[in-house]
Amino acid sequence: MCGLDVHKDSVYATVMNYGGEVVDKRKLTNDEVVNYLSQYPIDKVAMESSTSIVPIYRALRGKGYEILVSHPKKTRLIAESRIKTDRVDSWALTELARLDALPLSYMPPDDIAALREKVRRRAFLVRMHSKLKVKIKAQLVISGFTPPSEYGLFTSKGLEWLRSLQLDAVDSYLPVISTLDIQVGKLSRELRGVASGDEDVRLLMTIPGIGYYSALLVKSEIGTVDRFPDGEKLCSYAGLAPGMRSSAGRTVRGHITKEGNKYLR
Repeated sequence: MCGLDVHKDSVYATVMNYGGEVVDKRKLTNDEVVNYLSQYPIDKVAMESSTSIVPIYRALRGKGYEILVSHPKKTRLIAESRIKTDRVDSWALTELARLDALPLSYMPPDDIAALREKVRRRAFLVRMHSKLKVKIKAQLVISGFTPPSEYGLFTSKGLEWLRSLQLDAVDSYLPVISTLDIQVGKLSRELRGVASGDEDVRLLMTIPGIGYYSALLVKSEIGTVDRFPDGEKLCSYAGLAPGMRSSAGRTVRGHITKEGNKYLR
């Protein structure tokens, strides 16, 4: 088996047999990983979850390797190491995989990953859109202007009024907002089309308050609900389970943990 400590431009690899003996360890470029592993009879490859692992994950999965992706916060052996280096992290991943003690992180299949990216991208653009509107309102306060009360600030008339003020900051933000409107609209139309043809999404939309976008978000973040043994585990994954401290027969329940999937929460 092999543990890979993956970074943007480099990888530290540790190859270990099932007896715990290190066969080889070295630093590689990301492009060298597949050829390097082909030299050894490796069945499992362990990596810590991050954006950087995605290209290597796909390449190795395509070659038939069993990929174990660890949960960063739960990989205690790495988190608690007093000496933290790429070499130590790579060894720790390999050792945990050998002991079958690696806390695994969910890697969605390609179709769910593509849907998740599109749903999150729309969320990001909407968030940026809202931030720019807040910036404009703040600039009006700073400049001493009171928005007209007879129509909305971001309606056609409101935008015309904003442009008439000839404020540099506002004039910089408005074209960006217009571009974001176009991109959000385009994504929304695409996602509506996806929702209309997805039986899981249509079922989720029968829940009061759940529209097409929320339903797509829930599906893309959960993946398949069968991977959760019960509802409590799903709540925990979303960070909606209450925190709990128990000692000497006394149990205290606190606020929700907010650990886990922030989009789903």
